[in-house]
Amino acid sequence: MTDDDVEFPPGDGPTSGISVTLTAGTLRAIRERVGKRGVSAYLEKAAQRQIERDNLDELIADFDKVHGPADPEAVAAKRARMTGGTANPGSAA
Repeated sequence: MTDDDVEFPPGDGPTSGISVTLTAGTLRAIRERVGKRGVSAYLEKAAQRQIERDNLDELIADFDKVHGPADPEAVAAKRARMTGGTANPGSAA
């Protein structure tokens, strides 16, 4: 059985090299944060976070299909209760 035959979740499995094209500004910003030798690990973590966000977006879209979108006033009230702030429906999202 080869690695291609096994399905690994994001963050697991052996590493594999690929070519990635980034803008000069993005690459510079990454290198300033993590150094030249930390770019791959930084991109791995960024990709994992994006996959998590994509999965969450899909869950929210499925929930909205079944239950409809969230009420902005209810969201604002719950946000205020959690943060100790005041409810502001204009900032709910």
